[in-house]
Amino acid sequence: MTSFAGRIAVVTGAGSGIGQALAVELAKSGATVAITDKDPAGLADTAASLEALGTIPRVDILDVSDRESFSDYAHDVAAHFGRVNQLYNIAGVGFTGDLEVMPFEAIERVMDVNFWGVVNGTKSFLPHLIASGDGHLINMSSTAGLCAIAGQGAYSAAKFAVRGFTEALRQEMLLAGHAVAVTAVHPGGVRTAIARNSGAVEGVDTAEFARIFDGKLARTSAERAAQIILDGTRRRKARVLVGNDARFLDALVRLTGSGYQRLFVKLVAGALSKIH
Repeated sequence: MTSFAGRIAVVTGAGSGIGQALAVELAKSGATVAITDKDPAGLADTAASLEALGTIPRVDILDVSDRESFSDYAHDVAAHFGRVNQLYNIAGVGFTGDLEVMPFEAIERVMDVNFWGVVNGTKSFLPHLIASGDGHLINMSSTAGLCAIAGQGAYSAAKFAVRGFTEALRQEMLLAGHAVAVTAVHPGGVRTAIARNSGAVEGVDTAEFARIFDGKLARTSAERAAQIILDGTRRRKARVLVGNDARFLDALVRLTGSGYQRLFVKLVAGALSKIH
């Protein structure tokens, strides 16, 4: 079991949702937190919450898809604190629509943030995590990285990529004998603003999509998700499933293999008809 007291933890996507909740829970657990997001207002809200807890975070605006900026940020954070123990790659975006009509630019944006953002953060901070002698890398995948779903092809592609990248890296750290734990996180529906802020192809009713997601799928609070993730981090788990829905989908895929796809087509047909 790993304590967070005295650890230096970096959280991306800390301006809202799971990232924000993680920053707060880490601070409550005694960690020193560096928070970053592309949204200045959301980041300021998180910083205020942390300051109310009696801790002063390091606060930086960062676009995780900007590799050079991420590399400079990692260097600055490590120099500022003297070390970095944990990195939580949480920042992400969504985009809804059939791949047939989805613009290349939209797919690229989802991959740039959700996959390359994780790669940029990992590559930038990994030397510092190794040097700490007690490192932990936590990368955000999704249940969409366990099973794909129609209308979320770009998102699933990015989250499957994060899963493969993270699982391979965990093995490499073990083979190299580095004291760095690597964890992939797979949340189910979590009550955050990601659905409301998601882009979509022309003809998709984004308000209806958000209503369906928030009302029927988002069963876990961001605070509870953060607690589950940190419990998995303490245990240095390879994989963390967040929510009963995540556990159900994981079991379904294990039991049915590719057969889940036929079931999903039937289940999502009604919902897709409502948003088009």
